[in-house]
Amino acid sequence: MIYLHIFLAFFYPGILGYGGGPSSIPLIEHEVVDKYGWMTTAEFSEVLALGNALPGPIATKMAGFIGYEVAGIPGAIIALFATVGPSLILMLILLNILFRYRNSPRVKRLSSFVLPAIAILLADMMFDFINTSYNAIGLIATVLIVVCSYIALEKIKIHPAFVIIAGLVVGGFFL
Repeated sequence: MIYLHIFLAFFYPGILGYGGGPSSIPLIEHEVVDKYGWMTTAEFSEVLALGNALPGPIATKMAGFIGYEVAGIPGAIIALFATVGPSLILMLILLNILFRYRNSPRVKRLSSFVLPAIAILLADMMFDFINTSYNAIGLIATVLIVVCSYIALEKIKIHPAFVIIAGLVVGGFFL
């Protein structure tokens, strides 16, 4: 029964917490502290502080930690799945709808508006990465990584995962 309670404690905030982790934190606190009594408010605030200190989505970090504290590794897995489950299910449903109507003029028009925005966001992220690399390892190493990555991806057609690993190794060597 504890696994069902863990699932529900994190599934409800996942459904109702529109806006991501920060909007679901009060909902998680209600479930964990008030409803089930797994933690005190002070303990929950410490978990929240720890979750804020680590990189990544806060709701999943908190779910993993609280699930582990309550029911060990199975509890952590259930809490993590319950946290990402609503978004995962909705994403699969929406992708199914988009795939079903991919030839629709409305979907094609939507894509024509969304794709340039995604390209701009990716370009902005790329320039941020280049700037960070330049500040950390210098111009020569940054240019070497960028040029070699471009050649590996576009000309030789190496899988992006291998290019990322190689970039990490080269960047680590220059650091």
